[in-house]
Amino acid sequence: MKTSIYARHRFHPDIIRRAIWMYFRFNLGFRDVEDLMAERGFELSYETIRRWVDKFGSTYAKRIKCRSVGPSPVWHLDEVYTKIDGKKVYLWRAVDDEGTVLDVVVQRRRNAKAATRLLRKLLRNQEVKPERIVTDKLGSYSAALKELGMKRLQDVGGRKNNRAECSHVPIRRRERKARKFRFV
Repeated sequence: MKTSIYARHRFHPDIIRRAIWMYFRFNLGFRDVEDLMAERGFELSYETIRRWVDKFGSTYAKRIKCRSVGPSPVWHLDEVYTKIDGKKVYLWRAVDDEGTVLDVVVQRRRNAKAATRLLRKLLRNQEVKPERIVTDKLGSYSAALKELGMKRLQDVGGRKNNRAECSHVPIRRRERKARKFRFV
């Protein structure tokens, strides 16, 4: 007989789900979620919410990923500069047409080797092969795609890569809120 993942928890699973959902969906802090839950009549500590997020967050993410349809064969690639522990790094992102994040890679360089690493990881981990890869005019993408024999799939121009640019917005919002990223 299988036991519930919520066994030995004081609160009902719906309350746990709601708190975790609010934390991830609205980019809130643990204390913010604590306040929102208190408004609804549930006395929780922020530490309880943190533990729930650590324990159940990855499980929820896996369930959602299993239920979702596969990614689109049109990939949008982009990189953004940020600081982690006071060091300048580049956050390379790949999203599909619907804005679903396919992969994220953090690297110190912004060159062809870094772009090749992102593309190899994408090709290895995605079940769908790309029909078109939309990039900005950064030469690293051209060199990486040429090395992998996929140059014909590249699409460059105007505002075509706006989907990837918009995917950086939550990162920038979280970065402003936290003032910086830190390795734990």
